[in-house]
Amino acid sequence: MTVLAKTRSNPIERALTWATATSSLAKGLLFGVSALFFTRVIGLSAATVGLGLTVAGAGGLAAAFGSGYVADRLGARRVLLATTVAQGAALAAYTLARSALVFVLVACVAVGSEAAQRTARTTLLARQFTGGDRVEVRARLRVVTNVFIGVGSLAAAGALTVDTATAYGATMAVAAVLVLSATVPLRRLPEPPRVHEDRQRTPLRDYRYIGIAALNGLLTIQFGLLTVGLPLWVTGHTRAPAATVAALLVINTAFVALFQVRAARLVTDIRTAGRVVFAAAGALTVACVLYAIAAHGPVAVATALLVLGVFAHSTGEVLAEAGGWELAFELADPRNAGAYQGVSQTGPAVGAMLAPAVVTGTAIEHGGPGWAVLAVTFLLAGAGTAVLAATAVRRAEV
Repeated sequence: MTVLAKTRSNPIERALTWATATSSLAKGLLFGVSALFFTRVIGLSAATVGLGLTVAGAGGLAAAFGSGYVADRLGARRVLLATTVAQGAALAAYTLARSALVFVLVACVAVGSEAAQRTARTTLLARQFTGGDRVEVRARLRVVTNVFIGVGSLAAAGALTVDTATAYGATMAVAAVLVLSATVPLRRLPEPPRVHEDRQRTPLRDYRYIGIAALNGLLTIQFGLLTVGLPLWVTGHTRAPAATVAALLVINTAFVALFQVRAARLVTDIRTAGRVVFAAAGALTVACVLYAIAAHGPVAVATALLVLGVFAHSTGEVLAEAGGWELAFELADPRNAGAYQGVSQTGPAVGAMLAPAVVTGTAIEHGGPGWAVLAVTFLLAGAGTAVLAATAVRRAEV
């Protein structure tokens, strides 16, 4: 039974699934053509694009955090709808941008609204579902995200083949329409109930929660390792053919689609979530070791080690996500769910923003020692998360 079929019994999950599918299809199209659109059509330099997206990423951090408080006051559904419209409008505005300043302004809206969407979506899940259902629903949504990003990336091949400004502009416009179409199922969502109580915990004073979010941000560097580090490492430091990069990404996508929901079912409470995150860190450590050793083998050995590495990497990815979701939901104050989910989304947003610089500054620049730094970072982040989760359980039992 497919993930889409499993949503038929729950109208809330069904609406979120279709909205996620269309938005992810748009994201796949953008992955394929946006960089070329910015440089060849708008006429920006690669450095300007990089700087603009970095500025937009910083704005996205503020949006991820602040939108949680807004969701608590105005409602998660309203915030999700508004930010989806804003992102779609921003993608459409890219087609009209012809200067660096306009590009940066539009990018800030596009990236910021997408970050706010993630917070609003997790807040909605926190309020509409309970217990293990929240983690499993989020796991199914992540499968949908990965699959449709892959489909969108394949669809972008048509524009890349034509390789004209018109093709790139049309693809950007289609992506905007797809994002805006996500509002159709979202409009049918009921507004989740909000708990009105005077005594609410604030996440800004919940140092355990902040610590777990920060450690999760370190684990999030793994995504930059996959999308930035591996292509550079395989082509520049190993004897494996360049086509191996595409194969590794396909393996990762398929692995997540097959095993993310299963990984979510391993997490039953806060204590097991901490242990699962620590296991994820161990798998990521093994992946770093295998990637590093691949630089010293002949073609066949290097390719085999890279494949084994991406299996370990993918295992760490699905486990880290499942454990992180459980901790983000269960350690949050349900009376202040939006604010807590805003904090939980800020850590990974920081990790994603820093990942390219961290990965290139360690593994790519320094080889084996750099991979060792990444491995130790992942292991310490996983161990720290497990300790914080265990102390949260002990505190609750007192």
